[in-house]
Amino acid sequence: MEFLPTFPLQVTTLFFFGFLLFCGALGGYLAHRVPWIPSITGFMLVGLLAGPNGLNLFGFETLERAKIVIDIALALILYRLGLSIDLRAVLKDKALLVVSFVESGLTFAAVYFALTWFGVPKLPGAVIAAIAISSSPAVLIHVAHELGAEGITTDRSEALVALNNVFAFLVFAALLPLLYFENNAPLSTMVGGPAYQLLGSTLLGGLMGYALHRVASITKDASQYSLVLVVGAVSMTLGLAITFELSVLFAPLVLGTVVSSLEREDLLADMEFGPAFELFFVALFVYAGANLHLKEMLAFAPAALVFVGARSIAKWVGVAATGAIVGWSRTTNLNAGLVLLPMAGMAIGLANTTTAQFPYSGSVVASVVFAAVAIFETLGPPVVARALYWSGDANDHKRTSDNVTDPQPAPDAQT
Repeated sequence: MEFLPTFPLQVTTLFFFGFLLFCGALGGYLAHRVPWIPSITGFMLVGLLAGPNGLNLFGFETLERAKIVIDIALALILYRLGLSIDLRAVLKDKALLVVSFVESGLTFAAVYFALTWFGVPKLPGAVIAAIAISSSPAVLIHVAHELGAEGITTDRSEALVALNNVFAFLVFAALLPLLYFENNAPLSTMVGGPAYQLLGSTLLGGLMGYALHRVASITKDASQYSLVLVVGAVSMTLGLAITFELSVLFAPLVLGTVVSSLEREDLLADMEFGPAFELFFVALFVYAGANLHLKEMLAFAPAALVFVGARSIAKWVGVAATGAIVGWSRTTNLNAGLVLLPMAGMAIGLANTTTAQFPYSGSVVASVVFAAVAIFETLGPPVVARALYWSGDANDHKRTSDNVTDPQPAPDAQT
C-alpha cells in the first residue's frame, strides 16, 4: 500500500530538532530543581541519557544528520560573541590585549609541556595546546543571560573569550603546515592550505559583515526585520563557508566583529535576540551531551585530566597575575579567569577539522580534546555562575527567580 510509510522508519532532522528542544526543556526544568546546577548542565545530562551512550533513543548517525542545525546555532553564538569585539576599542585598550596575549601564551605553553611530559607526541600536543586557548562563548552568554549578569567583569570576560577564540584559530592555522608536512603534502598545500583557510574565512566574514551593516543602516526605520537580517546573514556566511571549504567557526566570529566595528550608532550590536535565541542554546547543549564519546573519554582520561589541570591553572593565573599588573581590579582579576574555563564549540570544531584532514594526529587530538570538553562543560557552567556572583555582576532578582543559591562572595568582592 503506497500511502503507508516505508520501513524501517527514518528519523527526520525536523523531528530530531524538536526532540532536542523537548529533552532540553526537561533538562532545564530538572536543573532548576537543584539550586547549584545551571540549566546548561541539565541540558547536557539529558542529552547524555537519551543519546548513544545512554538509552540510545538515537544514534551517532542521527546526530550527524542534524549537524546543520547545530552549526547554525553555533554560528549565531559566535556572531553574538564577535559583537563584543569593537576593533577600534580593542586596539585602544592595550591592557585587554596584554592580558589576553599573556593568558593565551601561558595556556599554550602549560598544556603543551604538560602533555608532552605525559607522553603525548609533540605535534598532536601542540595542536591540542592551540585548541586549549579557546573558550566557550555559549556557556558565558547563556549563564550571564540566565543570571542577568552585567558589569565590568562580564564585559571583559566576553572580550577575553572572543580574543581566545581568535588566537586559538590563528595558532591552529600556524600549525597546519607542520601537519601537512607530517603527511607528506606538497609545498603548495603546506603554504596555500592555511593561508586559504585564514584569509578566505576573514574575507568572507568581512564582506558579509559589511553587507549586513549596510543593509541594516538602510532599513533602520524597520527594526522589526533586524533579527531576520542577522539570522539570514549568519546562515549565508555558514553556507558559503561550507561551499568554499572555509572555517565555519572563524567566519561568523569575524562577521560579528566587523558589524560591531563598523557601527557608529547601535543598530545591531545591542540588538536583543529575545527568548527565541534560547532554542539554539538548548539544542546545542543537548546535542553536545548526546555526542560525548565515553569510550574515548575513558581511554584518554589521564591525558585529559592533565590537560584540564594545566589549562585551568594557566588561564586563571594568567588573567589574575597580568590583570593585577595592568591595573584591573582584584575582583575582575580573580573572576574573569574562571569564566574562561569552559571549552566547547571552537575546540570541537578544530578537533574535528584535524581528524578529517589528518587522521593519525587527529585521533589523538580528538580523543584528548573531547574528553576534556566533557569535563569542562560539566564543571564549567557552575564555575562561571559562581564567578559572576563573586564579581557582583549577577542580578539578584534573576538569581532568585531561577532558584539558584547565592554562594558567599569571595573576600575581595567589595574591593
